[in-house]
Amino acid sequence: MDRSHEEPVSIEISGCSKEDARIVFDTLSTCFESDRGADEVPQQLHETRPMVWLGTFEVTDARECPPPARLSSSVEADAQGGYWAIERLRTTLDSMFTVRDLSSASGDQERELHVRLESR
Repeated sequence: MDRSHEEPVSIEISGCSKEDARIVFDTLSTCFESDRGADEVPQQLHETRPMVWLGTFEVTDARECPPPARLSSSVEADAQGGYWAIERLRTTLDSMFTVRDLSSASGDQERELHVRLESR
């Protein structure tokens, strides 16, 4: 299958500390092109309200991924994208974290993936 067009996946990370959110984003940024700058650090804007961090990753070209830093707790990730892109993202996450499926939903063109990531 020809993948000459871009395959973006948008990812929402929640249910974790900003440090863990950063580990996941930094790890994915080493694997894929991203809209996040290298110096873009997740900020905790509110002490009690749950935070959600967003990033978009272009998964067409996967690079060599180093093992991620250890997460202090589990991280919830919601991803949306085309079927192929979500499959590619899932394979990459599986290679670096313990991935537990929370739910997934499929539409005509898009697929949603809701997973919990934990350090291996």
